[in-house]
Amino acid sequence: MQHWPEVTLHVVSGKGGTGKTTLAAALAIALAKGGYRALLMEVEGRQGIAQLFDTAPLPYEERKIAVAPGGGEVWALAVDTEDALLDYLEMFYKLRRAGSALSKMGAVDFATTIAPGLRDVLLTGKACEVVKRKEKNQDNAYDFVILDAPPTGRITRFLNVNGEVSGLAKVGPIKSHADSVMNVIASDQTAIHLVTLLEEMPVQETLDGIAELKAAELPVGGIFVNMTRPPQLDAPRRAMALAGDLPASEIESELAAAGLKPTAELIQALLTEANDHAERVDLEVTELERLTQSGLPLFVLPLLPSGIDLGALYELAAILNASGIGEGN
Repeated sequence: MQHWPEVTLHVVSGKGGTGKTTLAAALAIALAKGGYRALLMEVEGRQGIAQLFDTAPLPYEERKIAVAPGGGEVWALAVDTEDALLDYLEMFYKLRRAGSALSKMGAVDFATTIAPGLRDVLLTGKACEVVKRKEKNQDNAYDFVILDAPPTGRITRFLNVNGEVSGLAKVGPIKSHADSVMNVIASDQTAIHLVTLLEEMPVQETLDGIAELKAAELPVGGIFVNMTRPPQLDAPRRAMALAGDLPASEIESELAAAGLKPTAELIQALLTEANDHAERVDLEVTELERLTQSGLPLFVLPLLPSGIDLGALYELAAILNASGIGEGN
């Protein structure tokens, strides 16, 4: 089963620390597999994409940063608010030179500070402009656009640009631009994905984010559970560990077989660690069930012990491919 066959714009959000940028990068590689072109965009100025792909800081310019299995290409773009405004002025008014002058005067910073909704319109507008290239069959079009978006707590405001600019403009070019952006974001062309860990706070923030997105009538895609670890004890032994009934004699025998001295202190430390592990696994099972009840597609990705590098991104992308994401989608 292929997920989201009509989607071009994949928006990735998540609570800080859940690995949303890593997931966005792996998703770009997965979607590009089989000869497709994917553009990975970031809007927060952190240069997280450049760090993941071990490349120089990205300018406001589309650059090829990786290839995917089967001849696909992954490109990247770091969107800057000022440059996005210059693009907007050039595209609609042929006023790039005037925009440059405004930028030097500090007018852009002033405007986006007192009207943060304008900043979001410019940033999301760039993503939507790239999406529309596909419809127009332009040479620089992409099959998929993956947007590494702000965290869950801000994602609905960031994407719901009509609401954000309602206090700025009821009519005119800004309102028209916002309407154009929403025509893409609120359509079947877009899916908004949330990344989480199996911990109470990230899961709750994810569920709250889903509710907010749905209330704003924005298209929610899937939930990506990141950095999961396999249980070290089977269910019966986890129950024994929780009850404090693991037999110390078995632990003593295992330690001796491994060539270790089974002191009372070491055995007690291992019993305590087993109890902590069982409690964590029980919590993860509960949180996973809460996410499952959302009814959204759920994808589980492992914690990679070697850390995140370029090879790890390809490993995660392969897991996503095996889960029905990519190869034409």
